[in-house]
Parts: sequence; C-alpha cells; structure tokens
Amino acid sequence: MTNTLQSLLFDCIINLIHPHSKVLDLGCGKGELIEALIKEKNVIGHGIDINEENIIECIKKGVSVFQGDIDEGLLEYKDKSYDYVILSQTVQVVHKPLFVINEMLRVGNKGIICFPNFAHWKIRWQLFFHGQMPKTEVLPFEWYETPNIHHLTIKDFKKACKKHSIKVLQELPLSGSRQRSTLPYRWFSNLLAEDALFVIQS
Repeated sequence: MTNTLQSLLFDCIINLIHPHSKVLDLGCGKGELIEALIKEKNVIGHGIDINEENIIECIKKGVSVFQGDIDEGLLEYKDKSYDYVILSQTVQVVHKPLFVINEMLRVGNKGIICFPNFAHWKIRWQLFFHGQMPKTEVLPFEWYETPNIHHLTIKDFKKACKKHSIKVLQELPLSGSRQRSTLPYRWFSNLLAEDALFVIQS
C-alpha cells in the first residue's frame, strides 16, 4: 500500500469515528492509525497484530496492543465492548475472512473495513492483455510473494453482506489520493475504485 493511500484511508477512518469512542484495530500493524485516533479523536484505542516486530513498534508508540491471530477469533473480547472495530487492508490476507468479519461485528457496534478492489480497471486491463497476475501501486506484489490470499471485489463484498445479513451503512470508493463521490464512481465503483471502505453493522 502506498503512503498516499494509507494517508487517505487514515483520514477517512478518522473522519468517521466520533470523539471519545472505544476502538479496536484488527491487524493494527505498527499502530499508526490507533496513535492518530488517540491524538485527534481522544479515543480509547487498542490493537491486535500477529507480528512480533509490529507489537514492539506499537509499544514504543505507547499504543495498547495484544499479540494474537484474528483467524482464531476474539474470545477475549465481550459482545459489543467497542464502538468501532477496524479491519483495514487485512480481510484479504486472513484465512477465514467471513469468520473474522462476524467476530468484529460481535465485538463492535460498527465495523469499518477497507480492502483493495481486485476488479479495478487497471487490474482487468493487465490480466486481459498480458495474461499475468496484475501489479499496481495498490497491489505491487509478485504472485509468489503476495500476502493476499482472498482476491475480492466491491461487488463480491456487497453480495456477501447481503447473503449473510450484514448491513452496509456507508460505502466510500477510493482512488488515487481522494475519496470519490461523483456519480460515475458511485455507479461504477467496482470498475473505477482502487480501494473501498465500508461501514458495516450486524
């Protein structure tokens, strides 16, 4: 993920979260988002990550963090114990995405989920004309080193939400360095958006 996209995602997420909320970030990485939310929205923030180096970086920042595998669930957390649970750029790398989504909605009143849209036109173009796994700024990996094990699209995600009775409260298509709200992006987000942010609820 580029620094520009990460900055855009952070800004969008921060704008969505009310001050003084209780927030849990799944796959929190080095804790940058939780750190920003604490500074800008005065939230009570916690993170979970599986990577030991990320845990150390979180601790250096003063971010409260737990080392764990979210594919195993969130048994340590009570139902609706958080206002928001965030799953940013992580759902495509877990082994049990639907289970993780259901767990985040059990623990949180609302879920905020962001993922790269594998139906973006640049990806379609490269696959059609070159016949190879595409590479873009958002998805820069070779096929043999990518962390992404579930290639989902905006259309796939919305279909799964409908099938499993998950409410979509808000959808934000993202491309380049901006949130896109014009009619073409609202109508053809599955084709035009490089990344997507959804606010969901059980």
